[in-house]
Amino acid sequence: MENTWRYRHDIGLEHDFVGFDVEATDGHIGRVDEAIRDAETDNSHLVVDTGLWIFGKKRVIPAGVVTRVDSEHKTLFVNMTKDQVKDAPDWHDKWYDHIAARDIFGTYYGPFGW
Repeated sequence: MENTWRYRHDIGLEHDFVGFDVEATDGHIGRVDEAIRDAETDNSHLVVDTGLWIFGKKRVIPAGVVTRVDSEHKTLFVNMTKDQVKDAPDWHDKWYDHIAARDIFGTYYGPFGW
């Protein structure tokens, strides 16, 4: 079983994805505000600023849903719909590396691999 929180093996990790646009299966959802990767566990996620689309909310996107990277156009493609992103729990900056946040996001996307 693949870990939702790890990048797929065919995704190039040579970039810091901050600033990349993010495209869902049905359109643009925002821009990467943070790209977080735990070196010990290889668990990773993106914090996506959705801008005005859902009133400036930030959403966590697990690294495993990234299906393709277009380096030339600085765009990530994810295997999620806009509604799936919209329905995801809000991200709050104070939650970085907080156990309660892991539980909340783990409930929505699947458990973290640690």
